Amino acid sequence: MDKLSEHPALAPATVSRWRNGAGHAFADQLAVETPIAFVYNCEPYAVMMASPDNLEDFAYGFSLSEGIIENAGEILVIDQTRKGPGVSLGIEIPPHRAAPLIERARNMAGRTGCGICGIAEMEQVMRDLPVLPRSATIHAAAIDKAVTALPLRQTNNRLSGAVHAAAHANADGEILLVREDVGRHNALDKLIGTIVREGRPPANGMVVITSRCSMEMVQKTIRLGCPILVAVSAPTSLAIQMAEDHGLTIAAFARGDGFNVYTHPERII
Repeated sequence: MDKLSEHPALAPATVSRWRNGAGHAFADQLAVETPIAFVYNCEPYAVMMASPDNLEDFAYGFSLSEGIIENAGEILVIDQTRKGPGVSLGIEIPPHRAAPLIERARNMAGRTGCGICGIAEMEQVMRDLPVLPRSATIHAAAIDKAVTALPLRQTNNRLSGAVHAAAHANADGEILLVREDVGRHNALDKLIGTIVREGRPPANGMVVITSRCSMEMVQKTIRLGCPILVAVSAPTSLAIQMAEDHGLTIAAFARGDGFNVYTHPERII
C-alpha cells in the first residue's frame, strides 16, 4: 500500500495585532480544517472535518474505532483523491465488513466537536465493547510526567493554538507517540491508527488527551485496548459509566501536578 500524500495542517496568514491602541502586522499560522470523506468499497459513509495530515493513520483509526473492521489487516487498499476543498479516502475492506455499512449508513457531515453527530439509530451509539483485563499498575508520578511533557510535543498547537492532541505514553510517563488534529476525536483516531499500523502494544501505558473525557473518547480507548485514559479536562457521566462497566481507568483534570481518578483506581499507585 503506497503511503498517502500529506497535506499541510497549517496555513500562513497575515494578521493585524492591536495592543494599547496601536496595531501592527505579523505572520501567523492557522490550523487547516478540511472535509475528509470516508468511502468504503465505493459506498460513501461519512465526512469528517479534520486536519488533512496523517490521513493513513486516520483511515485505520477511524475504521477500527467505528467498529467497521476488527483489525488492521482488514484494510486492503486506501486510495486518496482530492475533491474540491476536501479529500476522499477510498478504503477497500472485505465484503462481509462492508455489507453492514449499508444498513447503518449515517450520511452525516461530521463536525470537529463531535464524533457521533448524525448517527440515525440509538443502538449505533452504544456499541458492544470488550471488558479490559486487569493490567499492571503505574505510578501517579508517571501520569504527571506525561501530562507535563505533552505540550512540548504539540508542534501544530504551539503555532496555531487551535488543535487538540492525543498521545500514547508508557508506564514511566514517557511520551511515545503524538497525533494532532482540529478535532479531539480525530486526533485520537489518528493515534489509534498509528499504533495498530506499527504494531505497538496498546495495553502498555496510557492514552493522554488534551480535551474533555467524553463517551466517544472512552469507546475509542477501550476498542484500542489501552487500560488507562488521561484527560486534561473533565469526564462526562456517561463516560464514567462506560469506563466503569468495561474496566477502563479514567484520570481527569490532569494538569501535571495532580489529577482525579474516577474509575478503576487500582491501576494507579
